[in-house]
Amino acid sequence: MIAENLTRIREKIALHCDNSGRNADDIKLIAVTKYFGTDIIEEAISAGITDFGENKAQELNLKYEKLGNKVTWHFIGTLQKNKVKYAVKAAELIHSVDSIELADEIDARAGKLSKIQKILLEVNTSSEESKSGLITEDDVFRLAEQCNKKNNLELSGLMTMAPFTDDEKVIRNSFSSLRSLKEKLFKNGFTKITELSMGMTNDYELAVDEGATMLRIGSAIFGERDYSKDWREI
Repeated sequence: MIAENLTRIREKIALHCDNSGRNADDIKLIAVTKYFGTDIIEEAISAGITDFGENKAQELNLKYEKLGNKVTWHFIGTLQKNKVKYAVKAAELIHSVDSIELADEIDARAGKLSKIQKILLEVNTSSEESKSGLITEDDVFRLAEQCNKKNNLELSGLMTMAPFTDDEKVIRNSFSSLRSLKEKLFKNGFTKITELSMGMTNDYELAVDEGATMLRIGSAIFGERDYSKDWREI
């Protein structure tokens, strides 16, 4: 099932890239494995997936202990300061930095491991109160400047989540505003900001149209999650 789903997703990505004049090889597919066990991850590896995303820091840590650097790990969920140690230990890239306090803690933890931690700034492009992330352009620039002063952080790009809606225009606006912000940062000297992490199962095709370089896809690859079971037993 995973291999077939992956083929279908990649075909859609390729089609949208052709239509928008992009190269599909420039887009990284991150398989979101929240609540799926390591046997499912092994199957996904066999199907050709190399990058995996986790929403929970401790779940990421447990899977990392089993699979190690066999794959590239991404932390994509809300990160609490007291869980930073787990994310920094395992993740190549942390997608959800939205405060200087969190950036400080990541920098400190990375320093203890002699690691340069790649990060993205999370931006709340829809200004929804239920979502975390930076809202104003000034806040994004301010945090970007602070992150660039850190010895153990590498600011690589921006991340957002579009509103859960059927209104395609609203979704596209969320993605295009993040792209515009990345371009503005780049023009103002933040030349390492090249990544746009945006697009999930319900809207990844639109994200490709609007310039996404990283897609975070779970159920379209693995099917629906069974939250009644402990993932460690799945």
